[in-house]
Amino acid sequence: MSSWTRWHGPAMARLWGFCWLVVGFWRAALACPTSCKCSASRIWCSDPSPGIVAFPRLEPNSADPENITEILGRSQTYMGDAGCHILNSPLMFLVSFSNFTRNKLTSLSRKHFRHLDLSELILVGNPFTCSCDIMWIKTLQETKSSPETQDLYCLNESSKNIPLANLQIPNCGLPSANLAAPNLTVEEGKSITLSCSVAGDPVPNLYWDVGNLVSKHMNETSHTQGSLRITNISSDDSGKQISCVAENLVGEDQDSVNLTVHFAPTITFLESPTSDHHWCIPFTVKGNPKPALQWFYNGAILNESKYICTKIHVTNHTEYHGCLQLDNPTHMNNGDYKLVAKNEYGKDEKQISAHFMGWPGIDDGANPNYPDVIYEDYGTAANDIGDTTNRSNEIPSTDVADKSGREHLSVYAVVVIASVVGFCLLVMLFLLKLARHSKFGMKAFVVATACTVRLSSSEI
Repeated sequence: MSSWTRWHGPAMARLWGFCWLVVGFWRAALACPTSCKCSASRIWCSDPSPGIVAFPRLEPNSADPENITEILGRSQTYMGDAGCHILNSPLMFLVSFSNFTRNKLTSLSRKHFRHLDLSELILVGNPFTCSCDIMWIKTLQETKSSPETQDLYCLNESSKNIPLANLQIPNCGLPSANLAAPNLTVEEGKSITLSCSVAGDPVPNLYWDVGNLVSKHMNETSHTQGSLRITNISSDDSGKQISCVAENLVGEDQDSVNLTVHFAPTITFLESPTSDHHWCIPFTVKGNPKPALQWFYNGAILNESKYICTKIHVTNHTEYHGCLQLDNPTHMNNGDYKLVAKNEYGKDEKQISAHFMGWPGIDDGANPNYPDVIYEDYGTAANDIGDTTNRSNEIPSTDVADKSGREHLSVYAVVVIASVVGFCLLVMLFLLKLARHSKFGMKAFVVATACTVRLSSSEI
């Protein structure tokens, strides 16, 4: 058992890692051209024979293909058409630096570099022949913002060096593309057709760049005219860009439009509340135009306030991520929350049950239907979620409470007055009885009269 554990633990992981490393170096060595040296990040070609006939074709499962960032050449006289294998690969978009200084290149096709975002292409010291094939290099130099300009020359028919910046070739210019697009605001499920025309000399090729378009589409091209038919348009394609591209030896041009798709709302996500700085009922809604959102609490419209309100945190074109935010909710806020999303194309709704706090004195786990029992007897506090419940269930307002307080105060006053009157009557009876046997009867009468007057004034 210990032997099995030892070979299926860290030791086995290291063994497999070493094997993959050996295989990676072996594959890279097999793929590297005979006149070049290859590493994980660089292809260096310095042997003039047989020249760069073909760069390695990098497959998606090759060893570290995405790390190739530099292609360097020395003493090269030829770059065959097969050289575009590596440069046309989508995996090679990270190649940003190419140095072919002081080689013996007389021509260099643009198609070797057409898919690369080159920050620097060094070609000084090559005996280029003046032709339309190298006009793209002149265009590239003019469009780059680098302050350093290379002194590039080409040999004309008289073997005279002509600065590339001054090169003029008849019938050799950039193409143009013109996309005749109708209104690209379309309802989900409908179809649309785009038309494009291209022009230029040399005559350009026309192709469509639809990116990751989900909807079914097909194109037709005839010389300098082309059309693109998109059917059963998906809402997932709203906001995507569609381009018509014209390309020739000198360069390319494109005309683009953005597709807008209108569709009914869909609530794709709604979950029970979570607690962070505030309580939040999270949701995600898709729809275009932007849906109107309305919350319902226990079947009644929830009027939002500063204590409970809808917050949209992230907007992604036609998708909205947010939450219903509640500030310090109590057991009075437990219940069913329903979200309704609506626009002119339709609506969607979803509901969840929220439990924020147990009823005082009742075990939360004692009755799973406990919130429903509470809502039959108690209303919702107005300062928590606004006027959202049936008014027959509302808690009495502060006006009702004040009235009840005044009634209790009146009863208390009557009891006190009755007690005082009873006490005074007893005193009067005692004094009257005493006055019959005293010579001070008059004073007793006066005291009794004063007490009577005092009682009368207190009754008033």
